[in-house]
Order: sequence, then C-alpha cells, then structure tokens
Amino acid sequence: MKALILSGGKGTRLRPLTYTGAKQLVPVANKPILWYGIEGIVAAGVTDIGIIISPETGEEVKAKTGNGDRFGAKITYILQDQPAGLAHAVKVAQPFLEDSPFIMYLGDNLIQSELGVFLDNFKSQQTDALILLRQVSNPSAFGVAKVDENGRVLQLVEKPKVPPSNLALVGIYFFSTAIHDAIAAIQPSARGELEITDAIQCLIDRQKKVEACQLEGWWLDTGKKDDLLEANRIILDTTCLTKSILGEVDDRSQVIGRVQIGSGTKLINCTIRGPVIIGNNCYLEHCFIGPYSSIGDRVTLIDVEVDHSVILQSAKIVGIHQRIVDSVIGQRAQLTVAPQRPKALRFMIGDDSQIELA
Repeated sequence: MKALILSGGKGTRLRPLTYTGAKQLVPVANKPILWYGIEGIVAAGVTDIGIIISPETGEEVKAKTGNGDRFGAKITYILQDQPAGLAHAVKVAQPFLEDSPFIMYLGDNLIQSELGVFLDNFKSQQTDALILLRQVSNPSAFGVAKVDENGRVLQLVEKPKVPPSNLALVGIYFFSTAIHDAIAAIQPSARGELEITDAIQCLIDRQKKVEACQLEGWWLDTGKKDDLLEANRIILDTTCLTKSILGEVDDRSQVIGRVQIGSGTKLINCTIRGPVIIGNNCYLEHCFIGPYSSIGDRVTLIDVEVDHSVILQSAKIVGIHQRIVDSVIGQRAQLTVAPQRPKALRFMIGDDSQIELA
C-alpha cells in the first residue's frame, strides 16, 4: 500500500498569504497542515508516500518536509508541472505508484477520524474505490455523491446546482490500480482539467465496486482564512496540549491554562491565556495573548493584544495598542501602528509585508 499526497496548487483562496509559499505549509498550531496528513497516513501503517509538488512551491515543500525520516516514512517528491487536475496528478504519479493500491490525500485537509479504520474497510471489502464523505449544509460548493442504502456510490457530481444529496467528497480516497485505466479513458473537463470525480464516475459506469464511508468527526478544508483559524482553534482545543514553559517568563507575566512556550522565548510583563502555543526564540513585551492563538518561531510582539489568530515565523508587530483578532499574519511581515485605532483589528497579511497604519 502506498499513499499520494497532493501539495501543489496555487492557494488562491488564501492569498495574500500564499503568494510566496505553499498553502499546505501554512501552520496550524505551529505545525504545517501537510504534516498532519503525513502523520495520519503513517499512523494507518502506510509509510511509502509520494508528494505531488508544483514548480512554484515544490522546493519549499521539500526543504521543510524532508525525506520522511521525522515521520517514520519514505517520501518521494513528484513534480506536476501544471495544475491540470487531481486525476492528472495521479497520472503523473503512476511510475511511483506502480501496481500498488494507494491512499490519495489532498494536503490541505484535516480530519478527526483515524485513517486506519477506512483502510481496513477498503482492504476487507476489496473495493476499487472507497471515498470519504461528510454531510455539509452547502453541498453546491463541493463534489457531491449519491449513494444507496448500502453505501455503494451511484453518482458523483461536481458542484451541482441541484445537489443529489448533502454528502460532500472530503478529499481522501482509496484506490485500486483500476483507477489508472479509468483516468486514461476520461477527457479534460470544461475547465481543462482531468477530474478525479470523472475518473471515479468512469469506474461506476464500468460496474466497478465504488463505495463510501461517512466521516463522523470534524473535517476541515483549510483553503480560506476563516477555515484556517477554525482548524487552529480545533487543534489547540482537542490535541493533548499541556502546559510547558521552556522559555524565560519574568515575574510580572502570567501564564494561565494550557500554554506551550518554546525554548529561547522571552516574555516580559505579558499575560498568556491558553490554549496558546508560542514557538522558539520569540520576544514578547507588554502583550496579552488570548485563547486559540498560535505564534510561530522568532516572532517579535511589543505592546500587542492578540486573540484567536495565527502569526507566522519571524513576523514583527510593534506598538498596536488595540486587539488583533481573527487574523493571520504571514512570515516576516512587519506591522506598526500609531495609537487611537478602532477597538479590534482583523488582518490577512501576506509574507514579507511591511505595513504602517497611520
């Protein structure tokens, strides 16, 4: 069994944050989104992993994620030179996949459920495709499946105006080698891409065994700012985040609740109210950091109040005497502001931005 993780794409829904970086490397609770998928796949017992990368962000993904040693896996990077669809990514990866069944995992997805349960189902039922579904309130925004009472998939429709159900495709699939012939038989869609939904529909039309399992826990597609913040909140709330202070905290500071502070970090006259994670080698002075905030490595915060936000590594925010809330601040961004601002500030600031608010 192998795994294929898709980590290409341009991340247009997370711009300006992803103008210069891969969306799958944006951190949730100070860990790249991509890594949660890798860890979930390895926990299911699959350690031979191919990662689809793009020309624009592939080197960054490789440098950050490495060869797989840290995960107990072997990672092979596969270049998809153009964003020509999910099925095209499988086609490009066929030399890596060879004749092995595989998990296909979209790298910006997070799920609560363990993959091993679905993998066991896929193996025991000897299906040609097993797709994961989740009930959603807005099915027209997703690929949607129509299934019978036994869980067999009857039809797939991409973003239908009149959905046949409220069951959205999660972005995690289990395939036998039959998917390769199906991909070879389909044509590009109206948007010029080889769609994985068309390939799965081809399997259905050929009377192959295509089944579905419904997710019971949470599922997060982190493609937008609010989704990213929600993922950060849920991970901080549900993971085993325990109080850990490795940095230096002066006697005027308060650290309350489940808070992790990395080594080399210094807090002067700050209040930190968890759940919060603060990375290594940060400097915080006269700050309040409220619940559900993640602060990356080497961040400088002076006279700042932060709540329910994600601040990426090496950002610098100085002199903001009002709250920053529901915000995502990119790597190496610099933000300064004069006093007398509104009561709350909400930002989506890209990497390397330099902003002074008058």
